[in-house]
Amino acid sequence: MSIKLIIFDLDGTLIDSSVDITNALNYALKPYAVQPLTVDETIRMIGEGIPRLIEKVVDSKGNGVLLKAVSEFPKDPQQLQAIRADVKNRFLEYYSRHILDCTKEYPGVRETLEQLGMYKKAVISNKMESLSRKVLDGLSLSRYFDSVVGSDTTPEKKPSPLPIQKVLSDLHLQPDEAVMVGDSNFDIDAGRAAGVLTVAVTYGYRPREVIAHADYLIDRMTDLVPLLKNREERT
Repeated sequence: MSIKLIIFDLDGTLIDSSVDITNALNYALKPYAVQPLTVDETIRMIGEGIPRLIEKVVDSKGNGVLLKAVSEFPKDPQQLQAIRADVKNRFLEYYSRHILDCTKEYPGVRETLEQLGMYKKAVISNKMESLSRKVLDGLSLSRYFDSVVGSDTTPEKKPSPLPIQKVLSDLHLQPDEAVMVGDSNFDIDAGRAAGVLTVAVTYGYRPREVIAHADYLIDRMTDLVPLLKNREERT
């Protein structure tokens, strides 16, 4: 069957938000006298949504960035949860106000979206839906998409296939009519579980070996259009 829908991941695929996320995380951690995180350190942790990001920073086993910095590991689970809740609230408070300070689309993204007018298009992100829409609106990208799904839109997020299944259902399409484009193993695993074609971009937040199991790899977003065209000609 011909491809009718292209689903994109957001962070690391359409946009580079790493600096704004790093700044928000450092703001959230400031009361705890933690050494500021670098962008590279943040990139290694992001991709699974904000709650999971905070869990990685405030690790229950004492391996997290925050708990390495405090003099006494909190033994009480309630204390640990309180720290996580505080860091998360501070993160969201700052990030929602500074979400577009440095965030920008990757080269070729707008050009590619302009060339994909014959396809339906969706965004599935592990960022909250409201924040995903805020970024897309702020960068004037919303008009390209028929659907936006965030980490809180469905009961499960990527790598679960549920967000992809929701988009397929909403747009009345079958798995073999869709392709998932992303930069992480969560995107590729979700796509495979949903039975859609998968394309991994190599310029995002994950190393090539982590996404090598995708059906196709592309080094630039502009490679997507000829890839789809060539595939259509062969089928």
